[in-house]
Amino acid sequence: MAKIQQKNNTTTFSIWSSCRRTILNTLRCGTHHHHRRHTTTQEPPKTTPPPSKPKKSEKLSELLKMCEMYEEEEEEVRKKVAVLEEMKMVVKRLQCGDSGGAHEVRRLCKDDHGGVRMNFGLLGVIPPLVAMVDDGGGEEKIVALYALLNLGIGNDENKAAIVKAGAVHKMLNLVESPNEGLPDPDLSAAIVANFLGLSALDSNKPIIGSSGAISFLVKTLKNAAEGNINSQVVQDCLRALYNLSILPTNVAPMIEIDDFLSFLLTSLGDMEVSDRILSILSNVVSTPEGRKALSSVHDSFQILVDVLSWTDMPDCQEKATYILMVMAHKSYRDRQAMIESGVSSSLLELTLLGSTLAQKRASRILEILRIDKGKQVSETFVGNTVANVSAPLYGSADSGSAHPLKDAQDDRMMSDESMAVKNLVQQSLHSNMRRIVKRANLPQDFVPSEHFRSLTSISTSKSLPF
Repeated sequence: MAKIQQKNNTTTFSIWSSCRRTILNTLRCGTHHHHRRHTTTQEPPKTTPPPSKPKKSEKLSELLKMCEMYEEEEEEVRKKVAVLEEMKMVVKRLQCGDSGGAHEVRRLCKDDHGGVRMNFGLLGVIPPLVAMVDDGGGEEKIVALYALLNLGIGNDENKAAIVKAGAVHKMLNLVESPNEGLPDPDLSAAIVANFLGLSALDSNKPIIGSSGAISFLVKTLKNAAEGNINSQVVQDCLRALYNLSILPTNVAPMIEIDDFLSFLLTSLGDMEVSDRILSILSNVVSTPEGRKALSSVHDSFQILVDVLSWTDMPDCQEKATYILMVMAHKSYRDRQAMIESGVSSSLLELTLLGSTLAQKRASRILEILRIDKGKQVSETFVGNTVANVSAPLYGSADSGSAHPLKDAQDDRMMSDESMAVKNLVQQSLHSNMRRIVKRANLPQDFVPSEHFRSLTSISTSKSLPF
């Protein structure tokens, strides 16, 4: 019955097309005859044409344009119908176990003309592709994985359907099989790319995070340190880990992996991956467990302080200051570790030379450290006052300080701190002057005069924000 109906529709469509073509040819012939007839007759006397009556040739040209437009629409509909029929045949091939259908899905979904990805998802192409990840051969599995990857690009419904069909656990079974050694690099690259695409959907993050995919991604990163994986796979791993770390419950499985945070911190010297690593660490410190794990890594604060000196990478500076700001705000012990690592001088320099956001965050950290230091000073002052009052007083009131040695030490400490700040400001000013000289194309050996130095040594310390 369906074949008869399809045959009737095809016959009706062909009859209508032939009738329209006949009308179009007739109109074209009529237009041609109309113009030839006017060329053979004598020129009529010049009279003023009636203003309200349009010419017949204009009506005919409008009809011709409408007919051409209808023909273009029919051609587009014909192409869409042909693509839809091809997609149906591809789905039937996959359902019958033909691996060649996966190649066609990958090819057709590459550019997504006319909503191919959405139509494939509606036609039910995802379950047989996921089944092929288990049942197919080595090359067939890779092709099926890339077909699934193309289906999920820019289509959240397909991403959810792929995870619902069990693709996550099937992909992990391929790389965690005890009967095999290291997984095929091409197979690993295809799986990492799928995890990257699927983890972009929020509803998929808890499923992927609890499946063991984080361990696989971290293992892939560590193998990359040995030179076994190309840089594109490394970038995909870091981006997938960042997507998963957005969900706080996925942070715990990350920090439980041995040396994962240490590996990230030691990899910060590589400028190609530093920005993404700092993005992951920014999500890690959003949880108490993540902050505790990061502060327990050896030299973690020293490494983050070193990032602040990367003046040519403002994004890294901004993310490093965010991490330090969160940790300084939450933990007194972390604040002490930051001070011991020499963070104050780097933050002061950043308030002068960093980006706008980095300056704000550096100022905030300095404010937190200054308040903490003020509390320490007040507590020390109160303790000394109580001790002095409770002790017996010797000498008269005009005999001077009761502890001249302690006062001398305090004055020396304040003098050393003032000198350090003054030297830092002078260095920053000289650095800015060298940049200005370079932009002005002045001789590189140009240096500020002694008069300028004397002015800066007197007035610059008063212009500090803190």
